[in-house]
Amino acid sequence: MRIDQSRNLLNQADELGHEARSDLGDHAALKLWLRMLACSTQIEDEIRKRLRLRFDISLPRFDYMAQLYRQPEGLKMSELSRFLMVTGGNVTGVTDELVREGMVTRTNSASDRRSWIVSLTAHGHATFKAMAQEHEQWILEFFSGMDASTVQNLYNHLGKLRVQLVRQQEPQTKDRP
Repeated sequence: MRIDQSRNLLNQADELGHEARSDLGDHAALKLWLRMLACSTQIEDEIRKRLRLRFDISLPRFDYMAQLYRQPEGLKMSELSRFLMVTGGNVTGVTDELVREGMVTRTNSASDRRSWIVSLTAHGHATFKAMAQEHEQWILEFFSGMDASTVQNLYNHLGKLRVQLVRQQEPQTKDRP
C-alpha cells in the first residue's frame, strides 16, 4: 500500500474516533480499546446480518453448530454450555430447535446416564460446512483492505495482549476458594 493511501486510511479512521467516544486527551490504550471494540462490534453486526439474510440463522446458533463441527464425536450439553459461555437452559432451547430441524441428534451418554451427547447430523454437518465457507469469505472480505503483513502484525500484537491479560487474571483466580 502506498504511503499516501495508508495516511488517508488512518485519517479516515481517526475521523471515526467520535464513534468510540474518545477525546484527544485520552490515553492511547483507552483509544485503542474503544477502536477495537468499535471494530469488533461492527464486524459482528455485519456477520449477524449476513447470517440472517443468507441462511436465516442467528449468530448464537452458528456458534453452537461450530462447536459441534469441531467435535465430530459430539459434546455433553454441559460442555457445550461451557464452551459457548451460556446457561444450560439456553443450550437446551437451541438443541431442541436444532433437533426438530434435523441438524443435531441428542443421545444418552454411555458413561453418565444423566448426560446427553449432542452431535451434528449429516445434514447439520453439510449445512454448517456451507455456512462456514461463506463466513470465512466474509472475514477475508472485511480484512481485504489490509496487506498481509499488517494483518499478521495485528494478530501478533493482539496475541501478546491476550497473554498479558491471562497473566494478569491468574493471581485473581488463584486467590479464590
